[in-house]
Amino acid sequence: MCSFILVAQEMPPIDIYTPKSYGAENQNWSIAQSKDKYIYVGNNKGLLEFNGANWRLYPSPNETIIRSVSVFDDVIYTGCSKEFGYWQRNKFGDLFYTSLSQKLQIEFLEEEEFWNIINLDEYILFQSLERIYIYNKNDATYSVIESETTIYKMFKVNGSIYFQQTKNGLYKIENGKSKLISNHAVLKNNLLVSVFNHKEKLLIETENKGFYILDNNKLEQWDIPAYKLVPESGVYRSAKLRDGSFVLGTRSNGIFHLTEDGEIIYHINIINGLSNNTIHAIFEDAENNIWLALDNGINCINIKSPFRIHNDKEGKIGTVYASAVYKDYLYLGTNQGLYFKSFNSDDEFEFIEGTQGPVRCLVELNDTLFCGHDTGTFIIDKNNADLVVDIQGTWNIIPINNSKNLLLQGNYDGLNVIANVNGKWVLRNKIEGFDISSKFFEIYNNNIFVSHESKGIYRLKVDEDFTKATEVIKDSTIGKGLNSSVIRYNDAIFYAYKKGVFRYHPEEAQFVKDSVLNGLYSQDEYTSGKLISDRKNNILWSFSKKNLSYVSPGKLSSVQKVKKISLSTALPKGLTGYENISYLQNNKHLIGTSTGYLVLDLDKLKEKEYSVSINSITKSDLKDSLQVVNKHIDGSFKNKNNSIEFTYSVAEFNKYLDTEYQYQLKGIYPEWSNWSANSSVLFKNLPYGDYVFNVRAKVGNTATNNTATYSFTIGRPWVLSNVAIAIYVFLFLLITLLMHNLYKRHYRKQQAKLMQKAARDLELKELENQQQLMRFNNEKLRQDIESKNRELGISTMSLIKKNEFLNNLKKELKSVSENDKNLKSVIRIIDKNLNNTDDWHVFEEAFNNADKDFLKKIKAIHPSLTSNDLRLCAYLRLNLSSKEIAPLLNISPRSVEVKRYRLRKKMDLPRESSLTNYILEI
Repeated sequence: MCSFILVAQEMPPIDIYTPKSYGAENQNWSIAQSKDKYIYVGNNKGLLEFNGANWRLYPSPNETIIRSVSVFDDVIYTGCSKEFGYWQRNKFGDLFYTSLSQKLQIEFLEEEEFWNIINLDEYILFQSLERIYIYNKNDATYSVIESETTIYKMFKVNGSIYFQQTKNGLYKIENGKSKLISNHAVLKNNLLVSVFNHKEKLLIETENKGFYILDNNKLEQWDIPAYKLVPESGVYRSAKLRDGSFVLGTRSNGIFHLTEDGEIIYHINIINGLSNNTIHAIFEDAENNIWLALDNGINCINIKSPFRIHNDKEGKIGTVYASAVYKDYLYLGTNQGLYFKSFNSDDEFEFIEGTQGPVRCLVELNDTLFCGHDTGTFIIDKNNADLVVDIQGTWNIIPINNSKNLLLQGNYDGLNVIANVNGKWVLRNKIEGFDISSKFFEIYNNNIFVSHESKGIYRLKVDEDFTKATEVIKDSTIGKGLNSSVIRYNDAIFYAYKKGVFRYHPEEAQFVKDSVLNGLYSQDEYTSGKLISDRKNNILWSFSKKNLSYVSPGKLSSVQKVKKISLSTALPKGLTGYENISYLQNNKHLIGTSTGYLVLDLDKLKEKEYSVSINSITKSDLKDSLQVVNKHIDGSFKNKNNSIEFTYSVAEFNKYLDTEYQYQLKGIYPEWSNWSANSSVLFKNLPYGDYVFNVRAKVGNTATNNTATYSFTIGRPWVLSNVAIAIYVFLFLLITLLMHNLYKRHYRKQQAKLMQKAARDLELKELENQQQLMRFNNEKLRQDIESKNRELGISTMSLIKKNEFLNNLKKELKSVSENDKNLKSVIRIIDKNLNNTDDWHVFEEAFNNADKDFLKKIKAIHPSLTSNDLRLCAYLRLNLSSKEIAPLLNISPRSVEVKRYRLRKKMDLPRESSLTNYILEI
């Protein structure tokens, strides 16, 4: 019975955190929250911290299970086996542990564990199963309340501390001592789960016997509707919420949520949403979310969420295309058929026979519920479906000019008119002249507007009886697109597709972009142009990637405003192009999805303020050596620590609100980054300089009320440090001085080289001048020699000519008369002139002037040569022939040859050697 009743419950969203996601053991025992909204959980492995984006584990101080966690004044107190103390943040934002039990030098009992921690004024109470330790924060002292039996649990009610001693009853702590309040048999023989203040009385909950009210020492059963159902589940933990309702956690059947008067609101277990059925702790956070510490994991239930979910896990219903509330029944039209159940009940949905196949629409007109179906048009009455129009594919049905007896329906092959004839709806006619599938259509001023996503928008002029289209006009002034639609809203026609929402202006006969409705979605967020008009509440709905948007008149004026409801990526979605939403009651709306449906309560949409905070800052070097940075003080980092990582978060735990972050790093990245779900960013190898890191966030569509900021400086590398710069300046000056000296030396050497070169050039010039002078002298000498040679030649030739003349004259004289004395004297004179040594001396002087060393050289080589031999050698040196030499020697050529022969002998020349050549070569 219980299973049947709860099968169709609409559940609040549940966030499930598995051991893998939070990085610790399966079992969790206690939950608390700090002022900054961080969640703390006692786990088998240690203390878990959750900031809304990331989990962090702090290992247990003595490696035992942390059974209890409480937060007072942002100090986190924990208790485990034979140990209790507190955690505080250091300057780096990390938690560090201080052991109170060691400070107080407490001697624990064997295997004593601490299951509960409560604060009262300046006291902190730590409860184990054997004792209660009362710690005074002011003077750092403690006292102990002993118990002969097990102290099962401890409770704080109206500023008083109560606890149960099993088999003894309920006690209260007064003045540091225990005082028996009641030893009623129920309290002695049953384990107590909780004690609450209920209407100024003590409401006591037992594990298996339900609730009791203690008033003036009188204990009575609290008679509530859930009395029989809840105790059978074995309640283990419970909590009273701020709204007065109760959440009961069981050992094996999940949780029950009860009203203040004890009626069951819902029951959630592993079948319909929880990750585990064993509840170890229940905690209500600052935003009324219910946290559950489970035997396997951690769950967070958003009981104040505007969304409730009916999840068709088994696929019995299918994808919801349409919905309607009609005569106290809720109808769902899906891809599988039509289903119904009693409205506002937890009954299971039932299938209506004969409606197998896709349901296209559910429309209530003239107190009749019409169902547009793949097979035709049905009229629905409770669980009966009557097929009234047997034309395949009814997309939608609308009234014709407010007539109660005529309706226009769009089908796969055009438009049809159905009429009420004698109380029965029948097909009257098909509108002739238009055969295009009409999924979206509206009537306006006797024109029918039809939108077709692949063909565009048409305007049909029809006759008065709606029997045929007299004119079909395709609007070429506006584009077409996937999932486009046309809708009538506030007595105007609107056309929506990717490029926006356009309003039809009849005076201009064209569509113009609407300034208000165009804000329903942007092109970047576009998924579908389907607009849904809720005529009862005058609301126009639109769906996009991240938002459910709607337009409605203002409460104080008729001015329309676009409002957006964030649609998380975790929310179930409907089929694109077949989005649907319908009004239920009390500002609640049903949204069809592919796995059931959502119920949206607009009254629960509350504007909240959120804050983003920087959780941690780490710096690292090239070796990835991480160092945590004090986030409260502006940083000044060495250049090697130029990789900086920031983690940040918004403490928001609503499952169906997506948190996105945007950051900038002034100094290098002045532009804001794109929105991202990542809650950390790493900047690698930043150059030196001053930086300001800013991060902001948005939760759904709500921006945080702050921008978290951190300023830091990355120092210059050592090569650019002041010391290095001083060294560079010194080295520069040193190098400059050195270069100056080197250049000076170089220039000196260059100058010396230049001077040396100049001197050498001067010497060379002088040498050239000398050579030139020598050439001039040589030329002069040569000219002199040539002159001497010419003179020698002339004198030689003169001598030769003279001697030849004299010899010829002598011969002639002898031939005239040899006895003539006068002739003889003449001949003697001639002979004297022929043998005149003066001629030789003149010749010798001329010869020496021309070749002054020859006679010395040949005399040196051949010292045996006589003057006549030298004379012959001189003539041979002049390359004279024997015939030319003969007159000079006044001998015959034959005699010259003899002389030559004798000279060869004296010179000891070989026979093959030429005497003339030999002399010429000396």
